[in-house]
Amino acid sequence: MKRPAPLGAILITAIIPTMIGMPDRTEAKETAMVPMRDGVKLATEIYLPSGDGPWPTILVMTPYGRKGMEPLAGEVGKRGYALVSQDFRGRGDSQGDDDPVFLSCGWGEHQDGYDTVEWIAKQRWSNGKVGGWGISAPGIALNMTAPSRPPHLVCCYVGVAFSNMYTQCAYQGGVSPKGLLEDWLAQCKFSSKNLELFRAHPNEDDFWKGFDTESVAARVNVPTLFLGGWYDIFTAGSLNSFVAINKQGDVGARGMCRLVMEPYGHGRSEDLVFPNANPPKTADAWSWFDLWMKNDGKGIEQIPAVQYYVMGDPADPNTPGNKWRTAEDWPVPANPVKVYFHTDKKLRLEPPQEVFGSLAYQYDPKNPVPTLGGANLTGSKGPKDQRPVEERSDVLLFTSPALDRYVEITGPVKVHFWASSTAKDTDFTAKLCDVYPDGRSIIILDGILRASHRNSMAKSEPMESGKIYEMEVDLWSTSLVVSPGHRVHVAISSSNSPRFEPNPNTGQPFGADGKMEVATNTIYMNASHPSHILLPVVSHQPAKK
Repeated sequence: MKRPAPLGAILITAIIPTMIGMPDRTEAKETAMVPMRDGVKLATEIYLPSGDGPWPTILVMTPYGRKGMEPLAGEVGKRGYALVSQDFRGRGDSQGDDDPVFLSCGWGEHQDGYDTVEWIAKQRWSNGKVGGWGISAPGIALNMTAPSRPPHLVCCYVGVAFSNMYTQCAYQGGVSPKGLLEDWLAQCKFSSKNLELFRAHPNEDDFWKGFDTESVAARVNVPTLFLGGWYDIFTAGSLNSFVAINKQGDVGARGMCRLVMEPYGHGRSEDLVFPNANPPKTADAWSWFDLWMKNDGKGIEQIPAVQYYVMGDPADPNTPGNKWRTAEDWPVPANPVKVYFHTDKKLRLEPPQEVFGSLAYQYDPKNPVPTLGGANLTGSKGPKDQRPVEERSDVLLFTSPALDRYVEITGPVKVHFWASSTAKDTDFTAKLCDVYPDGRSIIILDGILRASHRNSMAKSEPMESGKIYEMEVDLWSTSLVVSPGHRVHVAISSSNSPRFEPNPNTGQPFGADGKMEVATNTIYMNASHPSHILLPVVSHQPAKK
């Protein structure tokens, strides 16, 4: 049976043609083994346009097979660029070890991105200008390369990539997203040492510093366009990369970066098809490469700093959503509104006045809440209807009244709450859903927090049975207009599997000793513990009569 292609490879073949045109096939002009500073050689395909050159070069570094870019070489050549596609260290025909993945692309001991850019600049067919292109893993490679400051790197175009491996890929909220990292490593047949290394560092310790590109944003000196999606696994990475580099980057990058946010994720879902969703021309890769590698950045002021799609009910012809908007910065100005949880399972703008109000449920790690949609790499993803899992006894569901006006939520969303558990450690999950008049409860955002990481990702602190702790689940960000007649759901629970690895409630990592315990988890909602969701409300618009 033929093995299915990795999702990153699927993204390459599916997304690039829509961005840069349907390509002609062409044969590689040359295959090279490019030497790195430690003597390791990386397998590299070189595709050249017809003519004498020299040309500016587009570089793609990939773990999915360098020859996967071949179908695009003809189109790249017609645009007047050479194309260089390279296997990651330890992947394909490249020498070296593939663990830990991505680290060799960075600014540490190995700097494969830097060395490759500078090798390209020395070739007879190169005019000395190199632009980095990457979606998903190839985009992560560019995020890791930029802080090493290759002198001949002119610009980057980065799609759906993390900016911090620990918080966005390996341990979101302190929890291993099994459906993301572990499954990806297995599917792509990476060395087992990768998972062993990541498992050995469950806290955000020094090991992870080399994977945190936000912490070295001030080193970046090239303009980058960041492409993200509201349902993407790396939404936070796209937003954080743009904000950090555009504000803190060195000369050449600061103020010169751009952000584009689509209404989709790592692949598209057909559950909701948003109208007018194709990005504007100023967001495509060719416009960006031509701007910097052929026009020396002239015209950058004509590209808005932020271009983002505001989602809405696709069937509502009057919604102010389902449109592209522009902004000068991110996040856009918004009014932070606290919407409180009440013991009658309602969401209200007024805080609870009860003295002892709380709600409890039992979380059994042997029977976790199944994943249904959301920001997933594979399997169930995107704007799925949550009703099949909302009636479970281990899900607390809080519901707003039907809205009487349009309400726009654009920006970061967090759930702030007080909780206790009978376990030494447990997880808390949260979801935000848009409830349609026909009853569909469409997931917008979800997140998770390991209780032992309630104060810091850098260290784990066990819970005391029955003690009340203040916590916060980061749901990341969205842009959505909720229509009149719709309601809002907030679902609180303790599992979302296989998106996140279930917590065994024993204080030990999942699978460490095979033991699991049922935990009674309590959420408090009273005058002393006003648990709520914090929504960035941009506008309240009266419904049309």
